[in-house]
Amino acid sequence: MQSVARPQATTPMTSSAKKRFTSSPLLLLSLLFSLLSLSSSSNVTYDHRSLLIDGRRKLLISASIHYPRSVPAMWPGLVAAAKEGGVDCIETYVFWNGHELSPGNYYFEDRFDLVKFAQIVRDAGLYMILRIGPFVAAEWNFGGVPVWLHYVPGTVFRTSSEPFKSHMKSFTTYVVQMMKKEKFFAPQGGHIILAQIENEYGDIERVYGDGGKPYAMWAASMALSQDTGVPWIMCQQYDAPDPVINTCNSFYCDQFAPNSPNKPKIWTENWPGWFQTFGATNPHRPPEDIAFSVARFFQKGGSVQNYYMYHGGTNFGRTSGGPFITTSYDYDAPIDEYGMVRLPKWAHLKELHKSIKLCEQALLYGESKQLSFGPLQEANVYTDSSGCAAFLANMDEKEDKLIVFQNKSYNLPAWSVSILPDCKNVVFNTAKVQSQTSAIEMVPENLQTAVGVQQKGSSSLLWSIFVEKAGIWGEPDFVKDGFVDHINTTKDSSDYLWYTTSLRVDESEKFLSDGTHPILKVESKGHAVHVFLNQRLQASASGSGSNSTFTLETPIPLGPGKNELAFLSMTVGLQNAGPFYEWVGAGLTSVKISGLKNGTMDLSSNKWVYKIGLQGEHHSIFKSDGQNDVKWTPKSEPPKNQPLTWYKVIVDPPKGIDPVGLDMQSMGKGQAWLNGNAIGRYWPITSSLYDKCTSSCNYKGKFFPDKCRTGCGEPTQRWYHVPRSWFQPSGNTLVIFEEKGGDPTKITFSRRRVTNVCGFVSENYPSKDLEFWDKDITNTDGDAAELHLMCPEGSIISSIQFASFGNPNGTCRSYRRGSCHHPNSISVVEKACLHVSSCAVSLSKENFERDLCPGMTKSLAIEAVCG
Repeated sequence: MQSVARPQATTPMTSSAKKRFTSSPLLLLSLLFSLLSLSSSSNVTYDHRSLLIDGRRKLLISASIHYPRSVPAMWPGLVAAAKEGGVDCIETYVFWNGHELSPGNYYFEDRFDLVKFAQIVRDAGLYMILRIGPFVAAEWNFGGVPVWLHYVPGTVFRTSSEPFKSHMKSFTTYVVQMMKKEKFFAPQGGHIILAQIENEYGDIERVYGDGGKPYAMWAASMALSQDTGVPWIMCQQYDAPDPVINTCNSFYCDQFAPNSPNKPKIWTENWPGWFQTFGATNPHRPPEDIAFSVARFFQKGGSVQNYYMYHGGTNFGRTSGGPFITTSYDYDAPIDEYGMVRLPKWAHLKELHKSIKLCEQALLYGESKQLSFGPLQEANVYTDSSGCAAFLANMDEKEDKLIVFQNKSYNLPAWSVSILPDCKNVVFNTAKVQSQTSAIEMVPENLQTAVGVQQKGSSSLLWSIFVEKAGIWGEPDFVKDGFVDHINTTKDSSDYLWYTTSLRVDESEKFLSDGTHPILKVESKGHAVHVFLNQRLQASASGSGSNSTFTLETPIPLGPGKNELAFLSMTVGLQNAGPFYEWVGAGLTSVKISGLKNGTMDLSSNKWVYKIGLQGEHHSIFKSDGQNDVKWTPKSEPPKNQPLTWYKVIVDPPKGIDPVGLDMQSMGKGQAWLNGNAIGRYWPITSSLYDKCTSSCNYKGKFFPDKCRTGCGEPTQRWYHVPRSWFQPSGNTLVIFEEKGGDPTKITFSRRRVTNVCGFVSENYPSKDLEFWDKDITNTDGDAAELHLMCPEGSIISSIQFASFGNPNGTCRSYRRGSCHHPNSISVVEKACLHVSSCAVSLSKENFERDLCPGMTKSLAIEAVCG
């Protein structure tokens, strides 16, 4: 079984979707037309208003899904969930360092099978935006540029450096030719309608001096020479030359204008969340605010909008950059890291997309007029021969406003946009979330020993252990007076570099008798270090996502005579952006010991012995074939709190088909593999209790990454995604390398499941099903809104935890009754919802009489248990 996006298991939409596909000939014809349109050649151009495909203006909703951040078994489900969410187009970067492993040595297999991913997008009937870059940033290691390129003589990244431009052109050409060979570009009958060169260079172009602008112009010219037949874009490139289109990346792009009146307004990155860094809290962006930003963009003349990310996925192996970016790249995206749609975010945006599409004709071909209703209230009205569409916006961050538009009153919640496809009826308001909220839990499941490998007469796990030596294993790589830069030494072949030296302590030192210890002070450019004295771990320290450098001060129990000091220096992903980022180093810069008789001993200029990587890495003992030169030691009880230890155990997969996470809360820091597949770096480092966290997030007002955070005092990342497709039916080899010490007996798998579903709807919410909305049919205001709930496939609503019609308050899992409560709330909801997989509860007078709490706008809140 596969861990894929399974809309039917997590959203209230699949059954109705099936009905629509079997009962709506128009929908079938529309799907057929979309498939046919992608199978014949298309002419893609643009004008001031939008892209033109075969001369017809197109309004496009796009979704970023990065193929290496999931696995091939997940790709069809992810693309299907995006399409079901109202997406027209899939966008992805191309990850240079994952494809060109050394000069001219190309890799396009497994997670890096770009052609297969593009085929899946094409077969789903979706367009594609290919962001070749090949610099991508993307919180990806080294910004996607191969580390080996930094060591080609004369190379400076992203400027008029001939070696850099030569290799960049070669890779870009290779990718374009690959796409042409597959006939993926629109003029060939394919689905790629846009391509991108470079990325977010405009903000740093001046820093590169005389080489900056010429490089940007060269990149544009080089891209155009590829003759793809589709327009090229440059994100955040304010001087993009014609005909290259400059685009916007931000939380809000409604005020963005391209650098030419002849170019359309394109938003390549709308951030629906934010990335995580080890040791920090977790950021969240409310769905109301994302919807507000999208509605404002199209209200103000936008035509192509892309979510970055729509599915963030996982930074498997050592692909995360930053540094300090977590293995999870969930991004609080509409589809979560594990491939499950995130509700209500995914569904709220789906309804938004339907609403905007109802306005497409007027938006792209109509005359535009702006009306003002106050300092922070306005409307944009689009009128053409087919009709009229309007967007009513209230940018006030606190107050709802009542406005009169075309002789009708409209109440606009604070920080919201109402969409009126016929300039009369509100079909969607960005602040009114009608979709259910799904409460997801990680259900633990102990590691189960594989049949045939357990100890005789016991069902307990049989562990195998290999312990690294602290310091130099095998022959030293080299010896040098003073320090070397960590990255320049390892060239990112490993996270690890050993720095070792020795010192002698005079037996007359006072601290040897009175119990006091001298103080070791270590300074490092980053990113982390473990300190060993005479093979024993003494201390650990690290930088952070905001500052890679750090200083460590710790007492150190030196003994008389010779003492061996060994420092395991570690990187946690390389720099991924910024001017001249490839020159940012890591590793030790100073080592001193104070508190000695003769004052402070400076070891920085000592003779240092160096070793790159770990012995276990060198012998690839994480591979499941067992062919290596290292002797594992069987253990019925694995050692705990022991540094530099490799653990291996043979396990069966967790039961069922739910997505799987590896719970590493009991461990310290290290890396993990399943059947030779690199799960990634684990580090359940906790955030500070004193960071600013919020129990609920106020969507009103401009969003920024620190606005809404959770997890204060908790591990930044406790669970690590293990794709279902990586499991064999039995006999799976799980390998853990632990750097500083933990308890492997407490490691568990966890199945990701929807356990509860919640809903909240008010009387003044739109009541129409947008699937069947027709501007030519009179829409009445008397129809009651409905609350819809649906449990995952294979489960039903087993109980109602909460139900109240009146003025309930709180959020999912913490609803509370208000001062107004209908006494039959529970019975009405149980009658409609209990023991079924899905239900709809209308706020009609048949269910809830209207004389309850007169003058109050009443709401219905429900929490149900799925079982």
